[in-house]
Amino acid sequence: MTETTSTHPFARDVECSMLSTPGEPDLFVSRQRPYRGREPLSSPAVLYVHGATFPSALSVSYPFDGRSWGADLAEAGLDVWAFDFAGFGRSQRYPGQDGDPAGVPPLGRAAESARQLQRVVEHVVAVRGGGRVSLLAHSWGTMVAGLVAGRFADLVDRLVLFAPFARREPAALPDPAALPDPATLGGWFPLTVAEQHSRFVSDVPEGHPPVLTPQFDQWASDWLATDPLSGGGGTPSVRTPSGPRADILAAWSGDLAYEPGLLKAPTCIIRGEWDSMCTDEDARGLFAAMTSSPLRQDVKISEGGHLMHLESGRHALYRAAAGFLLGA
Repeated sequence: MTETTSTHPFARDVECSMLSTPGEPDLFVSRQRPYRGREPLSSPAVLYVHGATFPSALSVSYPFDGRSWGADLAEAGLDVWAFDFAGFGRSQRYPGQDGDPAGVPPLGRAAESARQLQRVVEHVVAVRGGGRVSLLAHSWGTMVAGLVAGRFADLVDRLVLFAPFARREPAALPDPAALPDPATLGGWFPLTVAEQHSRFVSDVPEGHPPVLTPQFDQWASDWLATDPLSGGGGTPSVRTPSGPRADILAAWSGDLAYEPGLLKAPTCIIRGEWDSMCTDEDARGLFAAMTSSPLRQDVKISEGGHLMHLESGRHALYRAAAGFLLGA
């Protein structure tokens, strides 16, 4: 395993590198050391695991109103790490992303992505000279984090599942047949700014003032720039792996990618009250299934949706995550 340095697109105080392993995709890794003069190796380490449609630099490391979530965690005394899954951001793209997605199996399924997360966790442990790493995962990334935490309990200290997906039984769905077959998704799909915006605001009740960051237009421009072919004819879009979509559809058909009962780390579910992807019923079922976790918490934050880290209520999310990660 080798490492080469690179620069971060949005933050000067974030160290970046490319993690290379023979036969595996190169992965972009970033690190933000704890503030207030604390020694990184004596501070708890946390690794951010991003969701289904945008990378770490556009989430935990993106400065909203001049300050990122990563900076907030570092200010709290955490050694903050993040990375991009293959096919996202600055990590290496899958060969199938350069061609016709039809006939290609969904790229980046949770099982494959878990191997990438495992590589990064082991890298963080090696750089820090041992110890364990907490995982802070969002959305689809919670499935990948759940797989790794269940398999490598000796490496994972604490687990924060922000807006997690849960197993839904087909019988409970309004129309199970309406869910597309994951095999028909293709390897990847083009995702536009308009589609992202629609997703980001869909949870907000009608008539409620907007909660999405006013920086969305700039964020969208920076997100499009993560794909060098985003402006290549037609409506600008980002080539996005379909694997996460396939995993979500599978979870909503009763087949969650990991077994919550195998989680042995203290675990906290954090979600917004409006989140349609993680409902009260989803959270209850997930919480009840974590039978091996010695400490479980379920935190619901008012006036928040599935993308709360891009919303006006993000500071409540920051406090809840940092408090649990630091053992408060």
